[in-house]
Amino acid sequence: MKTAAAERVPRGAYVNLILAALGFLLTAWAWGLISPLSAFYKQHLGLSSVQQSILVAVPVLVGSLGRIPVGALTDVLGARVMLPAIAFLTIIPVLLLTVAGDSYPAMLAVGFLLGIGGTPFAAAIPHGNGWFPPSRRGVALGVIGMGMGGTAIAALLTKPMREIGPDAQFYLCAAVLAGYGVVAWLVLREPPGRTVPAEPFAHRFTEAARQPMTWPLSALYAVTFGGYVSFAVYLVTYLQSQYGLEQGDASLKAAGFTLVAVVFRPPGGWLADRVGGAKVLSLCLAVLAVMAAWQSFAPPLYPWATITFLIMAAMLGAGAGAVFSLLAQVVPRPKVGAVTGIVGAMGGLGGFVPPLVMGAVYGATGHYTIGLLLLALVALAALAYTWTQRNRRPPVDAAVKAPARPDLKTR
Repeated sequence: MKTAAAERVPRGAYVNLILAALGFLLTAWAWGLISPLSAFYKQHLGLSSVQQSILVAVPVLVGSLGRIPVGALTDVLGARVMLPAIAFLTIIPVLLLTVAGDSYPAMLAVGFLLGIGGTPFAAAIPHGNGWFPPSRRGVALGVIGMGMGGTAIAALLTKPMREIGPDAQFYLCAAVLAGYGVVAWLVLREPPGRTVPAEPFAHRFTEAARQPMTWPLSALYAVTFGGYVSFAVYLVTYLQSQYGLEQGDASLKAAGFTLVAVVFRPPGGWLADRVGGAKVLSLCLAVLAVMAAWQSFAPPLYPWATITFLIMAAMLGAGAGAVFSLLAQVVPRPKVGAVTGIVGAMGGLGGFVPPLVMGAVYGATGHYTIGLLLLALVALAALAYTWTQRNRRPPVDAAVKAPARPDLKTR
């Protein structure tokens, strides 16, 4: 039976949670700066649809893979060091955007560096996980996941800031990141009871990869979070190509999609804590599959496509929250950072591939039907796995005491 002490939230937990989420939000803003401008760069640099897709996908790829070392470093150095350090480092590529816009190779290089802005997720998640008891981690990690709303900030500010000046948003973002870095360094504290692993990175990575739920959670997160990321970076292009919207209108609608997804992430984690992660995730995946299949027929934008995308956003956000609620329950606390790095990386990679596929499909066929049907099929496959595994207990890592109920159901 749980004791009151075990369920007590330590003093300072909420301040640290907010700062961790804010750090991810602001770096995600930087991470998403290129996507709303992709149509401009396509025209300005004479890019093909595939080249445009690569441009928006490069930061996603780097930010995803970078979560693995960032998660491992967070286990050693702590989020108090990693979050402000990443904020300061992200300033460099943000400022380079002011001088790289006339060269495609230069933009690819800056996009590569901008991927740094996608890595703080792997530092913020174990930080939030350490501050809260298991029964509240789903909501806490969902709040941190709302940091992906930073991509909506990029989309919303693109048009008004470019009216001030072509580089105004870049300078503003750099200044805000600098301010956050200072505040985070002064205010952030490590959670009570945090231990520093003595093993080298290679050993910890291997142990994290051997955790029985690491790869199933990675696959599920690649569908939910990956689906969200792919729409966050490609929806502007999709709306312009499929429905002929202007950049400002498309960016506004893409921001709406992002906001719905991030708002539904904490409720997804909250429901998973209470009724079981498999139930919440199964519902989200089922609805997502139906909506993606429906959208493949390119219904009218008003109201059908708009409603469809908002429902998909809600399901992707809630589903991602459910996955990390499961992670917090089935992964031993000392390994959360490393496992989060792997799961987060796979989720980000799930967002790297679809924009490339969508660009290639549109370039070859002139429409997006095949790409959206592929999303529906992937969601159905994830649904089938989740449902069949909901009562199965994964093998226990013999080296570490397993959580009380390490299965997908958890309820």
